[in-house]
Parts: sequence; C-alpha cells; structure tokens
Amino acid sequence: MANTLSNFNPNPMTIHCLIKIKQLIMKNTLVVLFTLFCVMGCKTAATDPDRPLKAPKGYMNETFLKMAYGLGMLDLIDSKPPVPDDLEAIKNVTYKTVGDIDLQLDIYKKKGLEAPAPTMVFIHGGAWKKGKRQDYLPYMINYAEKGFVTVTLSYRLSGVAKFPAAAQDVNCGIKWVKQHAADYDIDPERMVLIGGSAGGHLSLLLGYGGDETLFNQDCKELGTDSKVKAIVDFYGPVDITTPYAITTEQVLSFMGATYEEIPEMYKLASPSTFITPDDPPTLIFQGTIDSLVPVSQSDSLASWLDQAGVDHDYHRLKGWPHTMDAAKKVNEYAQFYIDAFLEKYL
Repeated sequence: MANTLSNFNPNPMTIHCLIKIKQLIMKNTLVVLFTLFCVMGCKTAATDPDRPLKAPKGYMNETFLKMAYGLGMLDLIDSKPPVPDDLEAIKNVTYKTVGDIDLQLDIYKKKGLEAPAPTMVFIHGGAWKKGKRQDYLPYMINYAEKGFVTVTLSYRLSGVAKFPAAAQDVNCGIKWVKQHAADYDIDPERMVLIGGSAGGHLSLLLGYGGDETLFNQDCKELGTDSKVKAIVDFYGPVDITTPYAITTEQVLSFMGATYEEIPEMYKLASPSTFITPDDPPTLIFQGTIDSLVPVSQSDSLASWLDQAGVDHDYHRLKGWPHTMDAAKKVNEYAQFYIDAFLEKYL
C-alpha cells in the first residue's frame, strides 16, 4: 500500500477535482452540523396563542445567523425592488431648507386614487449619523400597493447638526405632509409614523412629544400640528439616559455633549419622557439578540405604555438581531402584524 501511494502522481485536473470534492463534502458537513445545532439550540420564538401567525425561529447568537446566511439558509428581502407601473413616484420634494441644505422627501402612491388615503411616514435609521430615506423602499412600495400613500424623508444627520436638529426636521416633515395633504391624496387624519433604530427613536419621540416647544422652533409657517394616529417602532431606543446609552459613540455623536454636561437635553431626547395616556397606539418589534439597541429598551417601552394605559402590541422575537426585518421571513411576519394593527387603529 505504501508503494502504491508513493507512486501516486495525479495530474492538475485530478487535483482540481479532488479539491472540489473535498470542498463539497466540507460544505455539506457544515450544513448538516449547522442544522443539528439549530434543532438543538436555535431560539424558538415564544408565540402568543392569540396570534394567528407564529414568529419565525431565530438563532442562538449573531454568529449562527451569519453562518445561516453564508450557507444560503437565510433569505433577505430585495432592498432595491423596481417600482410597479401602477404606482406613481414623486421624488426629491423639498420640505425644508436649512442654510444651503435642502431636506427632501419622496412620495409613492397608486395612480388614480379616488379618495384621500391613509398615509405612512417612514423615518430611516442609521444611528442618527448615516442612512438615507431610500432605505425603506421595499416597505414604501409594498404599502403603496396596499392602498396607502407612503412618504419617506431625509433629516440632518449628526455629522451636520446635533440634537434637536433631527427631531425638528422630522417634525417639520410631518407638518409639511399634513399641510400639503390635498396635493397628494393624503388623509391627514390617518397618518402613521414608522421607523427602525434611530428612525424608530425619532418616530416615538415625535409621536409622543411632537408638541414639545423644543421641536417646534422652526417651520412655524406650517399652521398645523404633527399629531399622528399610530406609531410603528422597529428596535428604536426609548431612553438614552441609561448607563449603557450615555457611553455609546452613536448617542454621544447625536447629542454633541456628554450626559454629565447636558442631562436635561438627554431627557428631552428620550421618548420615554413624553409618554402620557393620550399617546397614539404603538406597535413594537424587537429582537432579543440585538447588540446595538438592547432588548431592555423595548421591554421598558412596553411596560411604560402599559402603565400609562396606551394601546400597544409588543413583538419580542427571540434570537433575532438589529435590522432583523431585512430577513424575508421576519419581514413577512412584521408586515402581517402591521396590516392588522393599521386595520384596527386607522
């Protein structure tokens, strides 16, 4: 046998084939092992028996999720879907100008709407320092197809201006949409704020505290309020005065100073400060392995809303991280419950 192996001198093509076979065996072995690990250890979301759609199974940690994606076992949504022919896209509409900066919004709606439609205003995330309004295009298109007018707006990021600039911009954007409702088939009495991460934070902040003086120091020519009918929050920070929050680079950049220097401004930047019994119904989505916004933030939000008597629905998805709705099965789950929530409250 030793002599046989020592005489084995494969040609390059044979070596290439052997390498491919080895890689295939290793990949299949990884798939089998990963599947076994998932069966034994992946998180099964707790399901309320009253919920008609079961939450998608999550992962032990972000490493397992990345493995699933790398092995082709996790499908993501199309982040840049084409705009269907039956939708009208109205882009780059300036709603506010600050110095030489034009803040703009985009509107999507069905062509030939015959009556004012309920409207969803999307606030993008990105840790207040990045991101763009086009990030919500998949949602914008889906909900425009469902008969909503969908709006997405830009706001000043933390590299340009510190708090309360972003909140003031979003407040102006909401007022602008209401003021121009008739021009775009919008029903101003049926408006929803929806956002994720920093966008979730701003949606909660303006949904609960939009009448705060600090957020109404500009756009006074828009003679309307910024009240909305409902809020949809994806993993948004609700209290940025916690020991963890005040030490994060994202919060420090957003605020422009430390908590010790401006504690009152940190409180005003926290949606929790403005929770009252007359706040709009709130739908919350949060993953339990979120490494950017701790699940305790949404846990606290649900608790505070419960104490205040504000209608809310909290979906705490076990084994899912930040931006979990980029996963197709989480996105489908979320839209199912957004549809039910909006049908109930609009």
